[in-house]
Amino acid sequence: MAKCGEKWYICSSTKLMSYLIGTYDCKVDTKGRLVFPVGLKKQLSSVIDNGFVLKRAVFGKGLELYPMEQWTLVSQKINQLNRFIPSNIAFIRGFNAGSRIVEIDTSGRLLIPKDLVNWAEIKKEIVISASVNILEIWDKQIYENSLMPSEELGQLAQNVMGNDKGENNAN
Repeated sequence: MAKCGEKWYICSSTKLMSYLIGTYDCKVDTKGRLVFPVGLKKQLSSVIDNGFVLKRAVFGKGLELYPMEQWTLVSQKINQLNRFIPSNIAFIRGFNAGSRIVEIDTSGRLLIPKDLVNWAEIKKEIVISASVNILEIWDKQIYENSLMPSEELGQLAQNVMGNDKGENNAN
């Protein structure tokens, strides 16, 4: 364990993962398997052997794929919530709904469990999109429909990133 400020974190012996980049079009077979893109495997090479957690997205009908180190960090934060507050329990339950530990097999494939395929309405064509330190997996049509027009994105960028202190202005 390593101390960072006043908090303790479990650290692995592998080098830290850098931020993920890219959007990849892929296909899933009838069993829910997808061949993991080579570009992502290269970016995840330092953490790929540790496995992943796959879960329902918090916002939208996609899935979120967390490298295990990132899942550990989120879990530590969630574990600090007071479980005697009903809204915290509801959040924890919803956030973890459908969560599964998954691995990339020796053939470079990732199996998406059937219940998550159904929940995310995944058909054959999907998009894997980097989202800083996690990956999002979407049915291609749902993903395309979720993207906002550039004018709206520009306004959102101004609201969220527009001040020089890096603080969220959207509130």
